Amino acid sequence: MNSRKKWSCALLAAISTGVAYGQTAEPEMADAMRSEGKIYVVVAILSVILIGVVVYLFAIDRKLDALEKKLPGKKG
Repeated sequence: MNSRKKWSCALLAAISTGVAYGQTAEPEMADAMRSEGKIYVVVAILSVILIGVVVYLFAIDRKLDALEKKLPGKKG
């Protein structure tokens, strides 16, 4: 086994062990946020961020298409 595979296996084992210890029976924070109505604020903020990223990617794609059309020697 080469060095890269050894490090990959060790990293995977460390991450999976940490995730296993992080599991609890009940999500206390989510229940508290839901009971206080704060979970909706979190969902709204995440939605705004996601929509912003998608709009930004579409804008970059349009600009890239315009630049590709200006390239000499490109067919289409």
